[in-house]
Amino acid sequence: MPEDTVEPGTPERVDDLLAATPETAYFWGRVAGDGDLSAESVTVRAGDAQAADALAAAVGADRPERDVTERTSAHDASVVRFEDEYELQVVGGVARRASAALGLPLDGEPGGYRFDSLTDHRPQLVRGLLEAAGTVCFRESTNSVGVSFVHDDETLLGTVQSLLGDAEPHVPTESLEETSSGGHWFGLADDADVSAFAEWVYGGSDDTGLYSESRRQKLQRSVERATDRPVGGLSP
Repeated sequence: MPEDTVEPGTPERVDDLLAATPETAYFWGRVAGDGDLSAESVTVRAGDAQAADALAAAVGADRPERDVTERTSAHDASVVRFEDEYELQVVGGVARRASAALGLPLDGEPGGYRFDSLTDHRPQLVRGLLEAAGTVCFRESTNSVGVSFVHDDETLLGTVQSLLGDAEPHVPTESLEETSSGGHWFGLADDADVSAFAEWVYGGSDDTGLYSESRRQKLQRSVERATDRPVGGLSP
């Protein structure tokens, strides 16, 4: 059955956001890639309603209001896009606890990124990071798929490389490079099996509802095109 016709599951509400669950792994991956921690709150952003609903359900909140934000391309500072954005905020002491436990930056201070407690749910953690700080493109010239991670924080990207290097299946990556806008990025290596990566990172996502519809579809459609599979042939 094509994935577009499947009704996604609803994520379980998590009473303790520092417990190790698929929901918390996805949540903190999204926060690390596109969120902020202050002394009294955690802010996380999503680009479509499916991801916003997943994040809200995990913390027991309503879906935040949709906004439109201007984003500069991390690879090319001359490119500006206008995109939907949903911003969710969790108020309370969880920000300080998360900073201490997971090494997430607090109030702009450098982070150490310690995700060991979440690696039993590595696909969901990497999925959150990919959707928050990743890009996917189809390369016409080589009929292949490019996947990269882009962020201002070089330490975070090094942590993502380690998560991918220890994954099963192993996901080889290229070296870190600087972007034209002053950030950093790395891509999956040319010999990486992007089809296996896509199946691994989104495996079971229909059942849990923990995904961004637009980001998942972009990766799936790109892989299907590169491997001559029919639309919907890459099962989530």
